[in-house]
Amino acid sequence: MGGHIRSGEVKGMTGKWQSAIRRKADGFTLIELMIVIMIILILIGIAAGRYDRAVLHARETALRSDLQTMRTAIETYTLDKQAAPQSLQQLADEKYLRAIPVDPMTQSQEWQIETGDVMLSATQNGTGITDVHSTSTAVALDGTAYNSW
Repeated sequence: MGGHIRSGEVKGMTGKWQSAIRRKADGFTLIELMIVIMIILILIGIAAGRYDRAVLHARETALRSDLQTMRTAIETYTLDKQAAPQSLQQLADEKYLRAIPVDPMTQSQEWQIETGDVMLSATQNGTGITDVHSTSTAVALDGTAYNSW
């Protein structure tokens, strides 16, 4: 054939080698595709697990911040008014809180409130909110219950 190379032929190769090269040029085998898909699925699984953990860590950070904000508002209100607040709504109504925060663990504005005697001065006590906790019974990444924070 005067030096022309037909499609699928490699100059200087014949038989078995030429056939193997032609097969390889046709595309990927089913096994190769399955292996690639499995590797991709494993990587997606690892990434999804890390993403879920990062989201949970962010929610825990938001919970800690909300609790600190409410506790500071309770203390500030008590010092300013010489009386402990009777509800979280009272703190919001009197602008010690912009609004009652949404618990990032339960997605509600319901909080577990501790009430008790509050020492207002050396000679005066009162009753009102002393602390606030999440109502979530779930366990944090550090192994503690959210409602114990």
